This record gives sequence, C-alpha cells and structure tokens, in this order.
Amino acid sequence: MSASESLQQETTNQGSWDDVRDLPPSAKLVAKVLEYNDTMTQQQIADETLLPARTVRYALNRLDEENVIDSRFSFSDARKRLYSLDIES
Repeated sequence: MSASESLQQETTNQGSWDDVRDLPPSAKLVAKVLEYNDTMTQQQIADETLLPARTVRYALNRLDEENVIDSRFSFSDARKRLYSLDIES
C-alpha cells in the first residue's frame, strides 16, 4: 500500500458537510449545534436543540453512520458519552 492510498483511506473515514447534506433535518441541526459547541452529551444536545431525546439519539446514530461525529465516554460520568463534530474543514 502506498502513502497516497493510506492517506485516501484516512480521509474516507472522516465525514464532510456533503455527507450531512442528505441526512434528515434533525441530524443537520445536531451537527450545527456540535459545530458551535465543541463537546456535548446527548442530554445537552437535547436541551440546546429542543428536540426529544429519541430524535437526538436517532440523529446521532445517523451522523455516526456517516463518520461525521466522534463519541467517547465521559470521565466525570461513565454512563454518559461525549459527542463532538469530526468534519474536515
């Protein structure tokens, strides 16, 4: 595998705004909120967007399928996950 092939594989793992374009409006709203707020929990996203928790979960799942967000466990509360936008500029 050449260096250009490995670079191409790395860039395909990261989403872009073009990937978000075809998603439902709720996913677009969640992506925009994450763009302005670096890292948020699911509850914080629901509070900020005024969307129901189930809709936020669905939007986060769709964004995760497109490799547009990054999620990790919260160090302060291991029951929660922290979400951040992972879109190339």
